[in-house]
Amino acid sequence: MQADDTLPRDAQSILELAARSMFELFANASEGMMLVDRSARVVWINDQYKRFLPALGFPRVEDFVGHPVSRVVQNTQMHRVLETGKPILIDLLTNRAGTFVVSRIPLRDDAGQVIGALGIVLFDNPETTLQPLISKFAQLQRDLDDARRELATQRRTKYTFASFVGASPAAVEVKRQARRAAQSSSPVLLLGETGTGKELLAHAIHAASARARGPLVSVNIAAVPDTLLEAEFFGVAPGAYTGADRKGRDGKFKLADGGTLFLDEIGDMPQALQAKLLRALQEGEIEPLGSNKLVPFNARLIAATSRDLGAMVREGKFREDLYYRLNVLPVRVPPLRERSSDIPALVEVLGEDMAHRSGSPPPELSTEALALLSGQAWRGNIRELRNVLEQAAMRSDSPHIETAVLEEVLRESGVKQLAPARWPAQASGQGADAGTDAALRPLAVQVAELEQRAIEAALAATGGNKVAAAKLLGISRATLYERLESIA
Repeated sequence: MQADDTLPRDAQSILELAARSMFELFANASEGMMLVDRSARVVWINDQYKRFLPALGFPRVEDFVGHPVSRVVQNTQMHRVLETGKPILIDLLTNRAGTFVVSRIPLRDDAGQVIGALGIVLFDNPETTLQPLISKFAQLQRDLDDARRELATQRRTKYTFASFVGASPAAVEVKRQARRAAQSSSPVLLLGETGTGKELLAHAIHAASARARGPLVSVNIAAVPDTLLEAEFFGVAPGAYTGADRKGRDGKFKLADGGTLFLDEIGDMPQALQAKLLRALQEGEIEPLGSNKLVPFNARLIAATSRDLGAMVREGKFREDLYYRLNVLPVRVPPLRERSSDIPALVEVLGEDMAHRSGSPPPELSTEALALLSGQAWRGNIRELRNVLEQAAMRSDSPHIETAVLEEVLRESGVKQLAPARWPAQASGQGADAGTDAALRPLAVQVAELEQRAIEAALAATGGNKVAAAKLLGISRATLYERLESIA
């Protein structure tokens, strides 16, 4: 210990004796002690500490002593004591050997310089009075780990291309374009009306890309107040403003590092922020709010909008240079009225999801009811279709939904004309009008059915050999696989 020249000699001797006594007391009464030198290397452990070595993964003392403490003890803070010179008198340490109450004390030479640190394991016995505190700490640690796992799960993709339901030519084409976009690292711009599935495709593109193992971070620009968008995008430096987190906060760009950043409703971005977004995309670095340091990031951008960005550029409401930066790989997502033949399949999927959420049987619709739904314009697209199904299911006393109930819901939602689509129900008639009714079905439905029959015939003729079937049909093997996936 450091000598105190202001004390009388007798007092100095008593102080040295007290220090030795305290050390011996801790060495004998504690559950374990260790010493590290100024370079944070373990130089000594007492006999009590040796019993922890097998649990820490060291069968011999020499495998532990003489090595850097951070390598042999998980979650140690001994190096912090050496750096700051300040003790950590009471702390909870959890590692492979268990959870312990510990103290860490710096050791100084006569000149007052830190030359090492003493670590003391105070308690490890579950029967001690501190066990409730240890249990609470352990529970908090488990809760934190669970929260981190949940956050990681939320940042994974929820959907793949198989989640985009539909075998119509329009659906097949948008999936083809999106798959090609997934193979590139350039920005993707998803264009389409509200409720068409742009977010779903963004997830699918990420899942099929080289960044699939990285995070997918989404921001709905229309849902964030303009005053908070900059902090949401670029993060906040520690103490940037009154009330700001002392540790700072990472923005979405940084959170998406190594993965994909999805900016939904990009057309709603304030013009003041558009220049900063453009700079971030061009330079690959951001400047957190309240900081003067540039932080690099590596994230692939997918943007989506239901607005006409071209018209907004002409009107001066959207930066032209940012528009061209985003519009590298545009993918137009078709509205539901352009893929009405997909509605029966969508109704089935939406019905199963409704049943899963409510615990009730999925709704059942007759051919006439499906034809009625397929004949609507669906201004809100799939979102509106789901809303109509949910309202109709609530008004029905049984899983079977009558056409009259659907008509009532559609009228209340503002549909003036309830003309059903003229397909399969009408086309199944007999007599002179049967051929006419069949020809009046949507062209997309007839083309899809013809394509499916041709593929089935080719596979039957070649005994299921897909390569031979593709040659017989005059298409590539990749195209055949694509068509088969859309049929499945």
